[in-house]
Amino acid sequence: MKKIFYILAISFLALSISSCDKWLDINMNPDSPTNLSVSVASRLPWLQHAYGYAYGNAAVTASVAIGHLASNSSYTGYEDYAPGTGAGPVTPYQQWFVDGAANVQDLIDKATQEEAWHFVGAAKTVQAMGFVLMADIYGEMPFTEACGESLTPAFDDGKTIYEGCLALLDEALEEFAKEQPATATKLSSGDNWNGGDVQKWIKLCHGLKARWMNNMSKKSSLYNMDAILAEVAMGPQSNAESTIITHVDDVSDMIGDPLVGDPLKTAFGFDVAAWGTWARINQWYLNLLTNEYTGGSGEEDPRIDKLVPSCERWADLDGDGQKEKYWDRTKGVDLINGTIRIEGGPSNPQYNTDTKKWYIESNDSRRLGDTIYLQIRSLCAMIAGAGYDGNSTRVWDDGTVMTTGTFYTRPDAPTDVMTYHEMCFIKAEIAFRKGDLSGAKEAYKAGIKAHIDHMNAKLQSYGGDAQNPGRNPMDQAAIDDFLNNSEVVNGDISMAKIMMQKFIAMSFTVQNWNDMRRFNYSAGNIGNFGVVYIDFDRPNVFKNTATSQQYFPGTSKTDDTYWFRRFRHCSHEINYNRAQLEASNSKAFAPDIWSVPVWWDTVE
Repeated sequence: MKKIFYILAISFLALSISSCDKWLDINMNPDSPTNLSVSVASRLPWLQHAYGYAYGNAAVTASVAIGHLASNSSYTGYEDYAPGTGAGPVTPYQQWFVDGAANVQDLIDKATQEEAWHFVGAAKTVQAMGFVLMADIYGEMPFTEACGESLTPAFDDGKTIYEGCLALLDEALEEFAKEQPATATKLSSGDNWNGGDVQKWIKLCHGLKARWMNNMSKKSSLYNMDAILAEVAMGPQSNAESTIITHVDDVSDMIGDPLVGDPLKTAFGFDVAAWGTWARINQWYLNLLTNEYTGGSGEEDPRIDKLVPSCERWADLDGDGQKEKYWDRTKGVDLINGTIRIEGGPSNPQYNTDTKKWYIESNDSRRLGDTIYLQIRSLCAMIAGAGYDGNSTRVWDDGTVMTTGTFYTRPDAPTDVMTYHEMCFIKAEIAFRKGDLSGAKEAYKAGIKAHIDHMNAKLQSYGGDAQNPGRNPMDQAAIDDFLNNSEVVNGDISMAKIMMQKFIAMSFTVQNWNDMRRFNYSAGNIGNFGVVYIDFDRPNVFKNTATSQQYFPGTSKTDDTYWFRRFRHCSHEINYNRAQLEASNSKAFAPDIWSVPVWWDTVE
């Protein structure tokens, strides 16, 4: 495996090396990169990018399966619970192994040679993150033999991968504790995540340990709540201590990622979700923000118009015969209870600049109203070309805004790697499990506030946008009212409230899928917490597609196989390491592998 991936990785590095101005800077001869000549300061940014793109693609794909996004093309198999009998998603695997894992050891060796211990620590941290991602989404995966001499490495189970990656984090912490000699390359020269701040890397490691240990909540012999809280206390304790990737929408970033072609510096959520026309907001996610789920208070969250798109429409608002522009928030695509997917919708809207009307080109009268479903598309320099002013808003020819986009899917959106708000929600969950309701509520409220503050800091950085209100800060009065007076924040605490608010704060992350699996979605059969993800269910189209039963044969919500539990392995392992894959799981090639729980998702 290493031989194949290493050759591919070096080839891609050579092709893309000249495009990496500053953000992925290569301080060497761009015509002859080798594993000996590439500096540690040049290697780490590529490793970070490889992991980030893998994670971003997995997160967006998962977001379709868990009620955040709706699709009408690329990802319908996931939202319809009909992923097919073919291979699973390739991009997370390919980005991690080709651009990432295959180059980790060379980075460690080079850094060790010059005693650049902090680079060793960073490499081991990202290495652990990449392999845990593989275990979370695919289940079994080559780990102990990955990137070694064998072209057909054996697969490891999730327990081996998790234990090995937790050990890697401990090793990373030891490296970060070392003092580097003056001759060693400083981490700040090649760190796109934390700018060389070693203390942030240490907090990242502890935060990851808390996250992964908490993922084991179904493993009674391994789940140690006090140990998790200890890691939380050593993780980020403020937004300033969080690890958040700052992305750039740079007009010079035109060559693109060597594997997929997207710009190198833009946000991973944008690269996957906002590039095409497929992505819209699922009704279930919108209901979280309006609090209109069963038993909800009906109070609007101040984050709503930043996390979901709006558009400009025209109407005679005051009866004077003149059309005026107004803002109209998207409607959610109701996949769970509606018939829209059964009918083949939603259709893509068009706009007539003369009549000032949105319309659908369709012979199906059922689809003519689909203009209410807005895409989350944004614009970037690579698409816009010359004259681009840096505003990612898409507009029609007459300047009417077709969509404001969403907070996490603009090209310069932040990517949340490890945040204070996640630590707060883990703390709230543990406190609730322990019966400490006041402690749970305090941490829950802190998590909501931290995420709002995090969003507003980014929105304020835009400096005000007269064209796109989605890029303007939230109204402080609305924030204060929500935090101080709303039933959402100040009412009785429950596990459902904790996890649904965490879902909002952790938008576009794989961890949302992990959490939903830990609580069996809306089955209500974990502990005495009741239904945690209220109103969530498989899509309505599933009930009308007999062939889908082969992928998810469970007939009750309490059946493990009722739900999306993993991705099937991608074509690379199926085609080139088939025997080892088959040996790793008796259902590796069964149609219902998609519903087979990964290691930590099974009760012990």
